[in-house]
Amino acid sequence: MSDTDEKTQGRSIWIRLWPVYVIAAGLLAAWAFGVFDYLSLDTLQAHNSTLQAFVAEHLVIAFIVYMLVYAAATAFMLPGSVFTIAGGLLFGLAGGSVATVIGATAGASILFFAARTSLGKAMNERAGKLVRRLEGGFKEDAIFYMFSLRLLPVVPFNVANVVPALLGAKYREYAFTTALGIVPGVLAYTWIGASLGATFDAGETENLFDVVKNFIPALAALGIVALLPVAYRKIAGRKAARLEEAAK
Repeated sequence: MSDTDEKTQGRSIWIRLWPVYVIAAGLLAAWAFGVFDYLSLDTLQAHNSTLQAFVAEHLVIAFIVYMLVYAAATAFMLPGSVFTIAGGLLFGLAGGSVATVIGATAGASILFFAARTSLGKAMNERAGKLVRRLEGGFKEDAIFYMFSLRLLPVVPFNVANVVPALLGAKYREYAFTTALGIVPGVLAYTWIGASLGATFDAGETENLFDVVKNFIPALAALGIVALLPVAYRKIAGRKAARLEEAAK
């Protein structure tokens, strides 16, 4: 390969990395405008009455806006736990869970297509160790691997959004395993939000016993979610062990 070809290929790779620039710009903008300062339970409590009033008057709009915001937060790799809790606070356990699963899957899909159409080409040319280690097992059983990436804490959520695209996953299977795999965690954190709403509505934030009482179901759900990987390892057996070993 000539020097000219190498320079052209180098420039091409930098151009194809445009999704990275967009995500980085979004994160910098969020930091500059103080978005991270609002991602807290204190903020939710301070603005709870205003948010609840808006939801009561404009339920459909609020539902759609929430899903769009969650999708954008996922695409820009912002922390999702506070958004999930906010969904439970605003829409209850059922409504918040549905809205969060849709929003999170949509945001993950944005990263999936960005990785496949541009970023993935550059990353495949410089394939990381994780992608190479997962490649063999992924070709053997893609659905199992994608579902396991969601249930087993082997890689961060944002990494799990991109890796399947780099390994040539079908989007239909990716969307299905993403939506299904995040349900347990979404339910647990949304339940916390719903419990938080009940606490705020009753004005019980000063009474520790009442606060704990409201949160017992949500805490139990979190405990179950924490035990799911253990149960899944038992059920999946050697496949799960190979995945965890490859991800190390």
